[in-house]
Amino acid sequence: MSGLEPSGPEPRDLEPRGAEPSLERYRGPEYRRLFAAARKSLERTGGQLTGRISVADPDDAERRAIIGITGVHQPAGTKRMTVPLAELDAALSRATGLGLAGVLAVLGEPLRNRPAAAASLAAARAALTEAAEGSPLNESCPWYRAWLAGLTRDGTITRLASSGDTTALGEAVRVLEHLAARAADAPPVALPALAARITGDTKALNHGTTLATLIMRALALREGVARPVSAAQRRELWELSNVIVDDLASRVLVLNLAAQGDGLAEWLTGAARYGTPFQVTLHQLATHPIRLRLPRIFVCENPAVLRRACEELGSASPPVICTEGRPSTAFHRLARLATEAGGQLWYHGDFDWPGVAIATDVINRHSALAWLMNVTDYRAGAKTDAPYVPLTGDPLPTPWDPDLRETMRETGRAVYEETVTDQLLADLTEHIKPASWH
Repeated sequence: MSGLEPSGPEPRDLEPRGAEPSLERYRGPEYRRLFAAARKSLERTGGQLTGRISVADPDDAERRAIIGITGVHQPAGTKRMTVPLAELDAALSRATGLGLAGVLAVLGEPLRNRPAAAASLAAARAALTEAAEGSPLNESCPWYRAWLAGLTRDGTITRLASSGDTTALGEAVRVLEHLAARAADAPPVALPALAARITGDTKALNHGTTLATLIMRALALREGVARPVSAAQRRELWELSNVIVDDLASRVLVLNLAAQGDGLAEWLTGAARYGTPFQVTLHQLATHPIRLRLPRIFVCENPAVLRRACEELGSASPPVICTEGRPSTAFHRLARLATEAGGQLWYHGDFDWPGVAIATDVINRHSALAWLMNVTDYRAGAKTDAPYVPLTGDPLPTPWDPDLRETMRETGRAVYEETVTDQLLADLTEHIKPASWH
């Protein structure tokens, strides 16, 4: 049979297509439903002629057309005319020399071999899945397994296979493996450099590419956050893997962080002299090396704390760094500069489970101390007149005060940092910096 092709990857003809004779008589509306039924049957079965097709309630023109093809008389008023495909094929072969599949191919689109296409698609899908499951991450990381399961469940792997995209998933796996293998204290890598390393194309990980979309889904699962929907959220998710999308956008807010050196150090020292908050970018930290000689630096999550310190203590306030939510790469770089010079970070954040996760990361990564974040501090904060906000999510360990986790779980109330600013400011006041810190 001629003209039958698969409808998936790697289409092929079942048989060579013959020459096209004059088929004008078969283009009339009286043949439309008959040939549509024949096409549907052949495509569904991969070209088999063993079945039968029918036309229900044929009008007189359709009845005469079918009689003309088959030579079998049917009386007017027949409710359904049934035609064996083999007989229709033989009749058309005698009339045109093409047979049924050849006629259908000439009159319309080439026939699709749907069983062959389905088998080809299934094989391509299985190959993609098998390759991804072969990663060491599949055995060691639950988030990776959840990622693959999600890609299978929502049809993403099927779409990749049907579109012939056999590289994106494999490249995504290699990026994830590379990120997982990097040391926690490794210097940040620029997104274009990471893309070039894995794919050879500096733009392969830009937002909107299939590869970037796959990786964002995986990293969101790894970090336990929702999939990013904004540029800021995507940038933050990359930064959690120590990948820099924009070294100007990665920044950290500081107060009274006097430093030694040229450029940035001069700006920081000048701002500290006037008690003025200053935004430090990762680009500045990379371009202008600084030295910090500060024995204690307080770290907060919410800028409301730093603002109060600025307004009420001014240039006398101890040094304060504000992460403004999840710590950026700029924050981690600045914190490392401080601790490598002998400084001690004191961290305070929200008493909720995301806040606990951030606190744990900062404390572990920079050997920081918890600042007013023990059980007593939580209970005092929970008694304030701030609006009641229930704790949500799974409880996390609080290694700096193991009893805090259970107390938070039992109390069930979130205590946000901005609601305990009075307590934090009072403690900052007790640590007014000496004049030698300017």
